[in-house]
Amino acid sequence: MHFLDQAKIFIRSGAGGPGAVAFRREKYVEYGGPNGGNGGKGGDIIFEAVPGLNTLIDFRYKQHFKAPRGGGGAGSNRTGAGGEDLVIKVPIGTQVLDDDQETVLADMTEPGQRVVLLEGGIGGRGNASYKTSTNRAPRQHQPGMPAEEMYVWLRLKLLADAGLVGLPNAGKSTFINQISNTKAKVGDYAFTTLRPQLGVVAHRNREFVLADIPGLIAGAADGAGIGDRFLGHIERCRVLIHLIDINGTDPAEALQVIEEELEAYGNGLEDKPRLIALNKIDTVDAELVKAFTAELKAAGAKRVFPISGASGKGMGKLLDAVIGHLPAATATERPDGEREEADDKPWSPI
Repeated sequence: MHFLDQAKIFIRSGAGGPGAVAFRREKYVEYGGPNGGNGGKGGDIIFEAVPGLNTLIDFRYKQHFKAPRGGGGAGSNRTGAGGEDLVIKVPIGTQVLDDDQETVLADMTEPGQRVVLLEGGIGGRGNASYKTSTNRAPRQHQPGMPAEEMYVWLRLKLLADAGLVGLPNAGKSTFINQISNTKAKVGDYAFTTLRPQLGVVAHRNREFVLADIPGLIAGAADGAGIGDRFLGHIERCRVLIHLIDINGTDPAEALQVIEEELEAYGNGLEDKPRLIALNKIDTVDAELVKAFTAELKAAGAKRVFPISGASGKGMGKLLDAVIGHLPAATATERPDGEREEADDKPWSPI
């Protein structure tokens, strides 16, 4: 399945149906009079967050969504049929933005969440509703309220509890493959990962979702490399894991590059707690690991976790630290929604 995290679509609600102009003409009925019914209401445009979707690829092939209009009124005071609501299903984590791509109209973060973005037009009044003691045979009616329409942008921000960041070739794909069931592509060249990857991690009877995004380089905020467009997928994470390749660039410099890019991107990423992981320690001796750990702490890292994504060495302590930043129950552990505080009775699917 192709991954698409942005799409522009056109939406239009249904117009209200027109009211009717009609009069009674029944045999043996002494008095006639107006009996034109009201028009029906137009359909609404509704966005619904559904589980099981993790891409907006469907909106590449269909960009126009129009709800049906309401039916017209009829004689015998019959009201026109209402237009059926149009429900647009999107992945959980999708934001609906105005055409300026800045104003957030809806943020779909809960399974089953529904938002009525455009309401259908109200049906017009038929001539029966205009009858008064002085206007016994009205012929006026209303055409129904017009439809509402607009262009909106859909932007998907994947829901994950923890996120992986780092320079290209820092070993992020190997890391997520080691601790989850993800089968991310691994290669000995930069930008092996071209789209975000999600994996479910199980550790100490806990489960959480880990997101891996393409590597960042200096100047990513200005469009260098793949740029920073995928950083939006870790905006909702509670903690970030910064992987640093012990064989790559100077670790302190690598730390500084990522810190600067997160700060340049903003949106709260610069304030998220970060766990610094010195990766690929299985390829060097213990003295070098100790020296680089000290160098990273001198550069501002509060705690450094020496690990090996290939062998799994040191992973336990790092994952323990990740769990320390998670709520009492994640959304993976509780399908009906995460829980911040622990309760007396642990959750069980039985």
